[in-house]
Amino acid sequence: MDIKLSNKNLGLTPSVTLSIDAKAKEMKAKGINVIGFGVGEPDFNTPDNIRLKAINAIENKNLGYTPASGLPELKEVICKKLKKDNNLDYEKENIIVSNGAKHSLYNVFQAICNPGDEVIIPTPYWVSYPELVKMADATPVYIECSEENSFKMDTEVLKESITKNTKAIILNSPSNPTGSVYTKNELEEIAEIAVENNILVVSDEIYEKLIYDNFEHVSIASLNDEIKDLTIVVNGMSKAYAMTGWRIGYTASNKSIAKVMSNIQSHSTSNPNTIAQYASIEGIQGSQQFIEEMRLSFDERRKYMVDRINNIEGLSCIVPKGAFYIMMNITEFIGKEIKGKLIMNSVDFSELLLEKANVAIVPGKAFGSDNFMRISYANSMENIKEGLTRIEAFLQEKTE
Repeated sequence: MDIKLSNKNLGLTPSVTLSIDAKAKEMKAKGINVIGFGVGEPDFNTPDNIRLKAINAIENKNLGYTPASGLPELKEVICKKLKKDNNLDYEKENIIVSNGAKHSLYNVFQAICNPGDEVIIPTPYWVSYPELVKMADATPVYIECSEENSFKMDTEVLKESITKNTKAIILNSPSNPTGSVYTKNELEEIAEIAVENNILVVSDEIYEKLIYDNFEHVSIASLNDEIKDLTIVVNGMSKAYAMTGWRIGYTASNKSIAKVMSNIQSHSTSNPNTIAQYASIEGIQGSQQFIEEMRLSFDERRKYMVDRINNIEGLSCIVPKGAFYIMMNITEFIGKEIKGKLIMNSVDFSELLLEKANVAIVPGKAFGSDNFMRISYANSMENIKEGLTRIEAFLQEKTE
């Protein structure tokens, strides 16, 4: 049957992170002991108080539709959270609750983009940013961010990348995949450029609670009223509360953008999961002790992994300041042969590691940085030690 499909969506690429994870799970199903450093989600269970709130919602039959843009009670709690944590004043009308932060981002680009618009994306980037922009008929414009600059945007390069078609800049701090955290001074420079050029800022702050080494999270929207009006803050429950499968994300923006996103969501998905919304209320306004315990555990693993990687011949990394990822530099292996296979890029390196060492790591190509691998420390210390031991042994074998 000859069916002509959408040209735009035929050009979308599948998520490499999920494909690597799927292959690793397939190997595990065959009884192979695979250590996975791939998909980014906390290896902690959702806290008891949040799960109990969900059970309570089920037992009390609070299971019907909510307003398409989210429960008013949840929006109110989110507004209080943004004021307390981020010094941001919003009303319920500024908030859209969606089916995870990825869905929030989808709504954002659908709401702000037109054909011919350009969206600036710093590289390395989270794998879905370019595809979400393309799905909104806009064009990704990449700014390469060097390891020497902690994978953060150079403001001079940012200025040079702006054209009459530039609609928005994506800002992800703390960053997936690099763990980079922008300082207040750095954000002030970006904000000044955005305001001068009347460019929107899509500020993905989903990892805001996972920061180390006395760094602090600053929302660019909190700097002044002008940049706040141009900023769409994106956040959610997945990372801070170990609620990846619950699928609750949210945005805070000016009311005109929020209204368009609300209309989009009303016709595409309607409301996010009702039970998860009630559970999210408890997550945000309940005890936050879980977050600190998880953060301290991640911090311990981060320090171990950074030290271990930098002591494996041929590998290196800088110290990430947030999230739970490390960008591992594999430049020394590009163009070399390992176990009879010529390593031309990060995909070759990743496939060989999985095949020969039973270790799953996402290739940097997925993030626009082919000389790197994203390795996650959202894993047990036991698995981290074993996985790095396998990698080290595998790389040592190449010279034997």
